Amino acid sequence: MALGAAEVLRYLHGEGADARHGFVWLHFNLAHAAAQKWMREHLSLSDQFYESLRDGSRSTRVELDDDTLVAVVNDVHYDFAFEPSDISTLWLSVGQRLVVSARLQPLRSIDRLRDAVKRGARLNSSVELLVHLMHDQGDVLVHIVRETTTRVDGIEDSLLSGRLEKKRADLGSLRRLLVRLQRLLAPEPAALFRLLKKPPSWVLEGDLQDLHQSTEEFNVALSDMAALQERIKLLQEEIAGRVAETSNRTLFVLTVVTVLALPINIIAGLLGMNVGGIPLNEHPYGFWIVVAIIASFTGIAAWLAFRRPRE
Repeated sequence: MALGAAEVLRYLHGEGADARHGFVWLHFNLAHAAAQKWMREHLSLSDQFYESLRDGSRSTRVELDDDTLVAVVNDVHYDFAFEPSDISTLWLSVGQRLVVSARLQPLRSIDRLRDAVKRGARLNSSVELLVHLMHDQGDVLVHIVRETTTRVDGIEDSLLSGRLEKKRADLGSLRRLLVRLQRLLAPEPAALFRLLKKPPSWVLEGDLQDLHQSTEEFNVALSDMAALQERIKLLQEEIAGRVAETSNRTLFVLTVVTVLALPINIIAGLLGMNVGGIPLNEHPYGFWIVVAIIASFTGIAAWLAFRRPRE
């Protein structure tokens, strides 16, 4: 159920009938200037959590600080439009009785989790909330992989039908997006291994198994993403090969035209000099003789240009 700020503070101080049961989830918008100030004044959070808010490294990880879990989770914006800039970070501090999450931009996974809580989803522990969030993030990642696969399928069909258009740029944009997602969303295995090996005493064994399962789902989605990147790379190489082949053919045609025009340009340049002794100047058939010479040289040049074996 939803609680006000005063009720949350009473619960955290052990006041009220339900002060010894359950946990509280507080979600903050860091775009609000007073959010961090309120957290520092009223909540006893670890220094590592505040350091992660200022840390430049935003790779997904779950670390243990004393008796609290500090998690950095990357997710896509609510209005995700397949742009690399539509990825933002969610910071979490998970304790036995308090879960604090903070973000700068509206994120899809956190909104799905909040909607699930409003619909009555039961979360028996704070770690179960973290697991639920990671499951939602995994679902979002799978959806992105499916949508990207659909786009790549369309580009591949266009490539097979010979309609390149701007598909090469589209593939580059999708590949950059997948690389950024893979770099940010891949959980750090060392931190997770330390957590699973030596968890806090208040974390239940079932929650640890669910957390391990969620990371396995992440790894499967990331493997699919890596395979999709390799497929995009192959398509880019195929498009680059076709573009190079088209450029070579165009260059060959220009070269042939230049070679065929070379005899007439040379002879026209020689006969056009305003000096004495121009051959065939007084001959009645001089023009036709020059035309025959030009046609002969042009025919020889064309034979030399096109005599290479055809593919």
